[in-house]
Amino acid sequence: MKRREFLTAGALATGGALLDSRVTFAGMANGRKPRLVFVVLRGALDGLASVPACGDPGYAAMRGDLALGKPGTDGGALPLDGFFGLHPSLTFMQQSYAARELILFHAVASPYRDRSHFDGQNVLETGYPQPHVVETGWLNRALAAMPAGLAREKERGISIAPSAPLVMRGPAAVTSWSPSHLAPLDDDTLQRISDLYSHDPRLAQKLAEALAAEAIVDEKAGGMASVMDGGDSGPGAMDGDSMMASDAAAGSGNNRRPLLAQRGKPGAQYAEIVQAAAKFLGREDGPQVAVFDTTGWDTHFNEGGPKGQLAARLAALDAALGGLKAGLGPVWSDTAVLLATEFGRTVAENGTRGTDHGTATAAYLIGGGVKGGRVVTDWPGLSTRGLYQDRDLRPTLDLRAIMKGLLADQLGVPERALESSVFPGSGQARPLRGLLRA
Repeated sequence: MKRREFLTAGALATGGALLDSRVTFAGMANGRKPRLVFVVLRGALDGLASVPACGDPGYAAMRGDLALGKPGTDGGALPLDGFFGLHPSLTFMQQSYAARELILFHAVASPYRDRSHFDGQNVLETGYPQPHVVETGWLNRALAAMPAGLAREKERGISIAPSAPLVMRGPAAVTSWSPSHLAPLDDDTLQRISDLYSHDPRLAQKLAEALAAEAIVDEKAGGMASVMDGGDSGPGAMDGDSMMASDAAAGSGNNRRPLLAQRGKPGAQYAEIVQAAAKFLGREDGPQVAVFDTTGWDTHFNEGGPKGQLAARLAALDAALGGLKAGLGPVWSDTAVLLATEFGRTVAENGTRGTDHGTATAAYLIGGGVKGGRVVTDWPGLSTRGLYQDRDLRPTLDLRAIMKGLLADQLGVPERALESSVFPGSGQARPLRGLLRA
């Protein structure tokens, strides 16, 4: 297919839909309370592995042993639109695409063009064109810019982590929660702690919030939750081993225990975090925005194809998204989940059966509130002359354009704030509108 055909068939959000700014306000008038989840995929996910361009003439030759077969072949990609496919581990994503609840963006990149994880993640989280310019995140600044009538009175956002990652630090009031694996505290110990804290109003308040948050996640769970203001250090990311799952189907069927109960198995912590996010967002008086992140996407060695370490991580991620939908229940219909990584990986396989740091990659928008069932891209092609610096997928879509359109339509953030305070210096990245259902 030609690039123009992709833009016409896949990117209906461009053109006239760019001017549609009525989604959030009409929804709020009808009593809708939209939720937004941002998932940081730390480590640079291989977009050509998760969303392979099987129809590109150069795909199989450029990818070598990492190339997935065409849909319908043994171990081949899951079918999408006849040109792009999905990694065979992403079965829930494929179902969501068929249900028109998933948009895939390809050849996407932030403004960062070097290949440092540290700097790339900083740009991804701050929203600034250069790394290490500010110590606040674009999502927190967006929460602070929300019109008063659309924002909730209490904390607007929550990080499912020991402390708020950079993307959630800033002027807006946010909170954090993380699972505790300590033995439950008995009532007498809790009472003693409460007595000690009673003389300090702030400590007493934080203890009360922690206990309330723990009760929300699991009324029978013991242990203390970590609830604190944003602005502390530490990303709170899960380690790669937690992602390597895959008992992806462990939560299905009457005779199977849910992933949450399988603390000793890979993926259990991931499932627990997703279930916690669903419980917080599902509350009428809870936050509208949640953030959590994952690591383990830095596949320099033994990346694998339809099976292997990347396949296992993708299966765990896919299962977690399915768990989030199940946990949110009817709230899913007003939810949008954006998944993004700091940069992509090389098109060609390296000498250790993996891929090295690259540039453009894929991003994912999934949820019941998403106007999905399409791939949005200005596809640059995989011919040698079309690569960026002769090695990477060439970026043609600014990730900030996706974020700006989503913030405008899902949270009602004014365009002037998007340009001035949320994503300064992003005037060339026009908000990509029409990503959500009216």
